[in-house]
Amino acid sequence: MNRFIRPLIGSGLCLAGALPAMADYVIAVIDPTRIVEQSPQYEAARAQLEREVGDREQKLAEQKTQLVELRQRLENDAALMSEEERQRLRTDIRNRDRKVKYAQAEFREDVSLRQNELRTKLVKQVKEVVAELAREENIDLILSEGLIYVSQRIDISDQVIARLKGKFEEK
Repeated sequence: MNRFIRPLIGSGLCLAGALPAMADYVIAVIDPTRIVEQSPQYEAARAQLEREVGDREQKLAEQKTQLVELRQRLENDAALMSEEERQRLRTDIRNRDRKVKYAQAEFREDVSLRQNELRTKLVKQVKEVVAELAREENIDLILSEGLIYVSQRIDISDQVIARLKGKFEEK
């Protein structure tokens, strides 16, 4: 597999003078987005996150439903209630509304933190696999992101994905 690049490197610098020296270097590229999205680790992390947040999400939905029902009750039965009952119900609605909004904000923050934890773990695994592959294949430079054009001859994303799948199946 020939993975030599000669003319230009992403920054726009012309390396014409460095071509003879670069002839011995092996350069490859990866598509980190594709690697992450096609890795079994990503799917496992996504499924784990869904399991972790499912119960809390369901409880929030139930609380919202109860709040809607209380508002409908106030709207429909207000004329039949005493002033004291209406005031008590309004206070209850306000308190529940505040609690639901707080719980939603806390839930979003917790989900975001957990997503970041899982993403960081996955990025670390990808970096380890890329470094391992680079050492084994004697690749001197691996580029990613911000590339305008990449030849399929030097794209090793499929190899990285295959290794991630292998490591996932080993567990």
